[in-house]
Amino acid sequence: MFNRILVAADGSDHSVRSAEKAGYIAENNPKAEVTIVYVIDGQKSKEDVLHHYDKSVLEQSRKNRLNSIEAIFKEKNISFNIEILHGEPGPTIVDYANDRSFDLIVVGSRGLNTLQEMVLGSVSHKVAKRAKAPVMIVK
Repeated sequence: MFNRILVAADGSDHSVRSAEKAGYIAENNPKAEVTIVYVIDGQKSKEDVLHHYDKSVLEQSRKNRLNSIEAIFKEKNISFNIEILHGEPGPTIVDYANDRSFDLIVVGSRGLNTLQEMVLGSVSHKVAKRAKAPVMIVK
């Protein structure tokens, strides 16, 4: 059974679908613990700072990206916590997951930055390749 589930989220439609799938897996498991991980990469962080002069507005903007994902778990009454990390998304998610022994990692097949994905490779591919736990990639 998957008790410790990590959901990689960036606010994209694919990450919302991955959260829905994780919610489906966790909803009938009273021992399920869900951790939503949102990684702020350096380039995205620079863009955010340029568009938001006030730090509180910037933080609220980042939290708003996760509202629909949070709603999924609240609606199903599944306990969850949110971790906001900094770094390159793929390796940061892998390091976080491997250090904490998750039973399952759920990640969307595509994120918000499709250009970066074409050049550097997808986050889901990097996670699936390097994570110790099983990885579910949701389309």
